[in-house]
Amino acid sequence: MLENFTPVIESFTLIPSSGGRFEVLAGDKLIYSKKAEGRHAEEGEVVRRFTEVMGIEAMPRK
Repeated sequence: MLENFTPVIESFTLIPSSGGRFEVLAGDKLIYSKKAEGRHAEEGEVVRRFTEVMGIEAMPRK
C-alpha cells in the first residue's frame, strides 16, 4: 500500500488484533475484511479494491 499510494496517504495506522482479523480501512470506508470474506486477500486484491473505492490510481512499482 505504501509503495503504491505514498503521495496520497497522509497517515497509516496498524492496530493489533487477535483471532486472525485483518481489515483495511481508508477513513471510514472498509476496503477489505478477512472476517467478512472468510479468506485471505489474493495478491493485489487490497490495492485493487483501494483504487476502486477511493477513485485513485496506484503509482507504478519501481
